[in-house]
Amino acid sequence: MNNAYINSVKHISAQQPLWDDWFENPSFYSEPYIRAIEPDYKLFFTPNEVRRYGKILKRALLVSRLTMKESGVLSPDAIITGTGLGCIESTEIFLDKLTRDGEEFLNPTHFMQSTHNTIGSLIAIDSKCNSYNCTYAHKGISFECALLDAFLQLHHKSIVNSKTTRNLLVGAHDEMTPAYYNLLKKTSYLGNPKQTFAGETAVAMMLSNKNTDKTLCKIEAVQKIYKGVGAVLKLEDITAIREIKNIDFIMIGVNGVEENDKIYFENCAKLFPKIPLLQYKNIFGESYTASALGVYAAATCLRRGTIPDFLMCNSRKQISNVHDSSQENRSSQFLQSQSKILCYNHIENKNHTFILLSK
Repeated sequence: MNNAYINSVKHISAQQPLWDDWFENPSFYSEPYIRAIEPDYKLFFTPNEVRRYGKILKRALLVSRLTMKESGVLSPDAIITGTGLGCIESTEIFLDKLTRDGEEFLNPTHFMQSTHNTIGSLIAIDSKCNSYNCTYAHKGISFECALLDAFLQLHHKSIVNSKTTRNLLVGAHDEMTPAYYNLLKKTSYLGNPKQTFAGETAVAMMLSNKNTDKTLCKIEAVQKIYKGVGAVLKLEDITAIREIKNIDFIMIGVNGVEENDKIYFENCAKLFPKIPLLQYKNIFGESYTASALGVYAAATCLRRGTIPDFLMCNSRKQISNVHDSSQENRSSQFLQSQSKILCYNHIENKNHTFILLSK
């Protein structure tokens, strides 16, 4: 598979938004539920936009605008979005008013902003992009599905030839409302005693099939593997990654839940026995598209040439406290010029995704 290049990326999350301040001064949380830190939207939006758009739309639009501006691409060739929940807050507001007011005096704004594809549509209107626009809503693999589509759009011969430059905006956006968090807590999906906090995601990255002076890192491969209940993941299944021995680190989605983390540790011990492990949910939290923040964190490490100590995951068996930034014997790691980080995500041990990044 041909390479894709990340030329710009912005985020809004539980860390200081829009910039990479978390790399030197991360925020750690002991609370089970943290909403994203909102930037001052008045600095970026008109008063009408601030008033009219819901939280997830403002976040998605802002990170997309800044990503496009930084990359120098003001209207991408495609907009591809991954979201697990879509605009759930607008959906809740609309349904609440529908129930409370007996289907009278309804404001259509929340209804129009309640669908999953509202996010990509708003970005397209704002950037005047009339090209390919697609939204993937596949829960925990929504971002990976969007990224796989981006590879197709960048390199498929029926779409583009090798001399054509293509720039694609790929986003991952999810919000977690108090009502939905309480619902997931009752099902024990979130809010467990040792589990990392439930968070929110807004990530936008500009991908290109050409390397430029703005390139942060390249994506060498993306693969999604489905395994049925009881099936075993084998090294030969990961066909997109040719040379495992050249990988320097594995970024995994451990979150403090034993059933979830056990799969990561067992598969990494079997498939990548000598490769050090990294984590990201200890500072960014858990959400359906949290893996996009993992890719963003890995890309930032490659661009800066170092891995901060709080991303290091010492244990290959368990994480005693994913909130703790001072686990024993941890220190920052410096990366070589040709370093590679493999981002590994699994959902219920059925869907396994692998994203290989390199400098």
